[in-house]
Amino acid sequence: MKPIGIVRRVDQLGRIVLPKSLRKRYEMNEGDPVEILVQGEHIILERYRPRCIFCGSAEGVKDFKERHVCSECLGDMDRMKQRA
Repeated sequence: MKPIGIVRRVDQLGRIVLPKSLRKRYEMNEGDPVEILVQGEHIILERYRPRCIFCGSAEGVKDFKERHVCSECLGDMDRMKQRA
């Protein structure tokens, strides 16, 4: 993770403002969901992307019975069903 040298203060409600240049660079718009991750002593913000509940992939994810499942895992489940 490369530091970019921008400092922001946390307000009384625990909020920080992301600079417009960062929001634009990472295609973050008002109302977009943001995921907050903790890695050791670091707090990481990233655009939220649904991930497959089985393999963790963010590629080709679809909603299946109110869960996120990727196309590959859906195919695996279909093949398992055909064998049964």
